[in-house]
Amino acid sequence: MAPGDLDIEIRRELLTLPKGLADNVALHLIAAGQLIDSEPERALEHARYARQRAPRIPSVREANGLAAYLTGEWNEALSELRAARRMAGGPGHLAIMADCERAMGRPERAVELSRSEEATQLDQEDSVELRIVAAGARRDLGEIEASVVSLQIAELDPKLQEPWSARLFYAYADNLAAAGREREAFTWFVHAANADDEDETDAPDRLEELAEKLGGPDVVEELVTEAEAAEIGDDDDLDDAAEVDDDLDELDEELEEDEEADSEAAVDDEAAADEAADDKAADDKAAEQDADAGNAGGGARAQ
Repeated sequence: MAPGDLDIEIRRELLTLPKGLADNVALHLIAAGQLIDSEPERALEHARYARQRAPRIPSVREANGLAAYLTGEWNEALSELRAARRMAGGPGHLAIMADCERAMGRPERAVELSRSEEATQLDQEDSVELRIVAAGARRDLGEIEASVVSLQIAELDPKLQEPWSARLFYAYADNLAAAGREREAFTWFVHAANADDEDETDAPDRLEELAEKLGGPDVVEELVTEAEAAEIGDDDDLDDAAEVDDDLDELDEELEEDEEADSEAAVDDEAAADEAADDKAADDKAAEQDADAGNAGGGARAQ
């Protein structure tokens, strides 16, 4: 392992450092890259070491952020990836940042990132990944219909075999299942399994679970046949991203209207409760006054 093994673009960034320091940081970045898949905790140690010695290098902060993400250090990952984006410019790792927000219990922020100006600057693969994360965030928020609609994009095509296809098909199937649309979910789990050459998903297991619910081998055979026919059939009329976002805007407006209606109803209920309390207080006061008057009258008669 030698400093020259590092990616040339990152080596250019390190030229701002003294040579000895640059070589040292380079070696730790190489080690982090080699360990990231097999031993992410050790990779994070190397990335943190590089970050301590070269905190102003964008690729160093990026490496720290990615290693932290893979070890579940969500806050550290988000902080480092934000720093890398500020330094380097561009959209950065928006999908991972959104996933960190979701993991920390802030799904609404994940949705906001997916609708940011930076999201429009992503390449196709990163854009799809961000949509998958945002769909999960909407589901966390209870917006099941929106989570399904948000993935109905042109890339949701079973005839495509892109690097993201298996994950997209799986996410769509998972959200369909959550929406109670189990027959459709089964079809898309079939597409996910067929596209998943790297065993990234548990689509086969999900198919077994759904097969039991859907009524036996005859139904399953029918659905599998339909799914496989769709993979070689004519192009479907899928929406582009802009049209899907318009649909989401409409759903968001409906949610906001419901929230406003609920808020107004709560205010009305509170006002009614206050009015009832005021009426009761007035009645109690009148009763006390009547009792006092009666006591006074009784005292006068006793005299």
